Amino acid sequence: MIVVRRNARIEAALARFDGWWQGLTGRERVLVGTLAVLIAGTVLVYGVVKPVQAARAQARADIRQAETLMARVRAAGRLESAPQTVAAGTPQTIITNAAAAQQLQPAIALGATGITATLTDAPYPAVVTWLSEVARTSTIGIERVAMQRGSASGRVNATIGFRP
Repeated sequence: MIVVRRNARIEAALARFDGWWQGLTGRERVLVGTLAVLIAGTVLVYGVVKPVQAARAQARADIRQAETLMARVRAAGRLESAPQTVAAGTPQTIITNAAAAQQLQPAIALGATGITATLTDAPYPAVVTWLSEVARTSTIGIERVAMQRGSASGRVNATIGFRP
């Protein structure tokens, strides 16, 4: 069962509107009706249709971007690291050979706890690459690194402690 409740305010507003509408001439009713249809159409177009179209276009662009990224990922294939080359020889030989590859000539001293290499006025990028190469290609660990600014820009004095 449906129960219709009457609201006095709504009834009064409808009565006022009806009185106003009845007071209009036929020509005025056509003009006001046409204006109401135009306003409703404008609200419908700019309040509903345009936002829906913009959201649809954005969703399509997002889908295209996701498909492009997925195609790139598939084309790249699996990421597998290259087999790691392990340097052979004694720790002193490995350290010296890696340094020679960077045109470095460290002074190497054997100690009770490990190996100490000292460089004087060496290029900083070569020292960092050397240390990276030793760590990457061997099981020799780097325990400590002490660097000080060298005689020129980009050059360093370094003392490195290695643990075989």
